[in-house]
Amino acid sequence: MRPLGGLTIKYMYIDGVNFAMRIDKSVEKVPILVVIGVTDTNHKVFLTLQQGDKESASTWREIFKDMKSRGLRKETIQLGIMDGLTGLEKVFKEEFPNAKVQRCQVHVSRNVLSKVTHSKKLEVMDKLRDIFYASSKSKAKEHFEKFVEAYEEVFPSAVKSLKDSIESCLTFYAFPKEEWISLRTTNVIERVHKEFKRRTKPMEILAGEESTYRILCFIALKLELNWRKAPLGKNNLPILDKFTKNS
Repeated sequence: MRPLGGLTIKYMYIDGVNFAMRIDKSVEKVPILVVIGVTDTNHKVFLTLQQGDKESASTWREIFKDMKSRGLRKETIQLGIMDGLTGLEKVFKEEFPNAKVQRCQVHVSRNVLSKVTHSKKLEVMDKLRDIFYASSKSKAKEHFEKFVEAYEEVFPSAVKSLKDSIESCLTFYAFPKEEWISLRTTNVIERVHKEFKRRTKPMEILAGEESTYRILCFIALKLELNWRKAPLGKNNLPILDKFTKNS
């Protein structure tokens, strides 16, 4: 693991991805937990690549503690971007008490759309887009109230799902406007997952934990070289649209 004492990290993207890995004589889906940091110069760096249970709050706590033991300063962390993994948000706030949480709008949109009939998905997606891409937090709240009014009776479970996450979905408004598009979602880490899977697809099954780490660390180094040319906020486009096709 790399030392982190020389970095000033302000944001963290947090998620996990599963790989088919050979364990003894069987093949199992093994999660690799990924944490990507954003420095004070807006450049992305890998902070953690580690096997572990992404649904375990205690696993995430150990990962955060490990990063701090490698020199990560908790007082510089301003924001954690994540989906709704069990216990993750609570543990993150405990380990980084000065930081806020941004819930990934794509994951929240998926959850909401899963509770809407097929004929209404595009309509509801448009309303969600109005909320998440509003010009200000106050405008977003106005669109949210209209959403509740329009759908609370017909899709109560969808509305409840959005209500439960709305505050965490709008945290990004407290940060510089030019960074909003990058802070709304875990798009940064989702792209990393796609690259991992693209590069390892010909192997189908990875030959154990050590082999997986070597491959992923090589890919991570190549990604970091590319990231040097693309500071946060410059090349991250909205990705909500594609989920209207997959929902």
